[in-house]
Amino acid sequence: VKFKDYLELLVFLGIIFSTAKPLGLYMDAVLENGRHPLKRVLGPVERALYRFARIDPTEEQSWDKYVKQILAVSLVSLFVTYVILRYQNFLPLNPQKFLGLAPGLAWNTAISFTTNTNWQAYAGEGTLSYFSQMVGLTLHNFFSASVGISAAVALIRGIAAKGTGTLGNFWADFVRTQLYILLPACVVYALFLVSQGVVQNFSPYLELATLEGAKQTLAFGPVASQVAIKTLGTNGGGFFNANAAHPFENPTSASNFIQMISIFLIPSALVYLLGKKVNNLAHGWSVWVAMALLFTAGVGIVSHFEYQGNPQFTAVGCSSSQNFEGKEVRFGVFDSSLFATVTTAASCGAVNSAHDALTPMGGFLPLFNLVLGEVVFGGVGAGLYGMILFIVLTVFIAGLMVGRTPEYLGKKIEGREVKYAMIAMIVAALSTLILSAVGSVLPSALVSLGNNGPHGLSEILYAFASSTGNNGSAFGGLNANITFWNLTTGIAMFCGRFFMMIPLLAIGGSLSHKRIHATTTASFPVQGPIFTGLLIGVVVIVGALTFFPAICLGPVAEHFEMMLGKTF
Repeated sequence: VKFKDYLELLVFLGIIFSTAKPLGLYMDAVLENGRHPLKRVLGPVERALYRFARIDPTEEQSWDKYVKQILAVSLVSLFVTYVILRYQNFLPLNPQKFLGLAPGLAWNTAISFTTNTNWQAYAGEGTLSYFSQMVGLTLHNFFSASVGISAAVALIRGIAAKGTGTLGNFWADFVRTQLYILLPACVVYALFLVSQGVVQNFSPYLELATLEGAKQTLAFGPVASQVAIKTLGTNGGGFFNANAAHPFENPTSASNFIQMISIFLIPSALVYLLGKKVNNLAHGWSVWVAMALLFTAGVGIVSHFEYQGNPQFTAVGCSSSQNFEGKEVRFGVFDSSLFATVTTAASCGAVNSAHDALTPMGGFLPLFNLVLGEVVFGGVGAGLYGMILFIVLTVFIAGLMVGRTPEYLGKKIEGREVKYAMIAMIVAALSTLILSAVGSVLPSALVSLGNNGPHGLSEILYAFASSTGNNGSAFGGLNANITFWNLTTGIAMFCGRFFMMIPLLAIGGSLSHKRIHATTTASFPVQGPIFTGLLIGVVVIVGALTFFPAICLGPVAEHFEMMLGKTF
């Protein structure tokens, strides 16, 4: 690792750290109907939306009612997106005259964008019309991101509540998140991307002749508007099949760096918001530091093994063993390693390199990020409520081990909260491991693999870990557009989104009924280095105990085979 790499990582973390507080304060003002600059301009629009939909934004909702509203908006938007994709050939803005998607692919894509996963079993520029990209997918990126933020804020309210038994109003959170946070930020962000060379038009594709005389199609489209929300909303679905490695989607080093920054902005701010809402900023910063340390370690692991490369390169006379395979030459080894860590630490899925081409241990870390639940800052909302799951387990386990009351911010953690937490943990593990086991033996699934041996198993594990974690990135080498993969990854995406979110909102609902007790010497402290260390330990140990045996059969086994000169 070079000095400039350390400097880039330091600047990256510095920006994320310095923006956490101001953005967290702004989000608090927006979501709690406080004073903020855009309220005077967009306030009439917000009120008009409430009147049109006959919504009372002041109505407080219990956790189960909040969940019902989330499911309602998600299922309705899923159906609308499915119809758009199936019948895009009858809809406008289709200059390439693409046909509608097959039922299995349309269903998989619709559920993918509904759950903020954006798993793509298709090549965007060769499959979808401009209308489908904008109305079916880009619009859905706003909806799914807003649902995630709303769920996280509702859980925070439940933790901070003083016996009210409510989590706020979903429709108010849903509207305000989009109107005051996502939309204004994406307008500015998209203009920046256009200034860097990201395409934004409705022009038909161009047929060009190469220097060799061959024909090449140059694809265009409304790209910048989709890229802005795909990273800011941690959606990850690319307009082009190459995603952030495509020069029309990520043309410069500046656009590459800002895209990585934008993935972590809202998740980082939500951690600060947690500390503010529970009136314990030290707790919020302790959680933030735990995430930052896990992230820094992850970047170090990936970049180390990518710089080390494959020893077989030097054995055949290469001047460098660095692994440049699958890397975008404009960004190089470290920026590809950093992007791979960022996008899998968050539930984003945007990529600027081929994860399938990473060294075995370089690919181990992104896969491990996925199976941890992408709690290292994580996606918009999903990362925070996933980390709160680990906080509940940390408080319960550590409190029992040292003989202190299992208590979180003045509220006792009892059997009900632990059961809800374990439901979320078990569902995530079962979805990934059981479906991977089926995919590794079923002949109709194995025909899609690009590689045999441990690398092939890594492709399978990564597909289901990415789907369950609502990440959407692919390890590569896998043809996912067949019935088995469309069906099973769709199931994994649904389970990973809602069977994770609902138990955690149930924890919020349970805690919202409890009154806050004064902290005593018998209470377990949830701030400071000891708590941060314990939280990191629980995250890593739970992930290791659950998934490490399977991972050992994939990237770890492949690493040792590579050292012996065998490839797959």
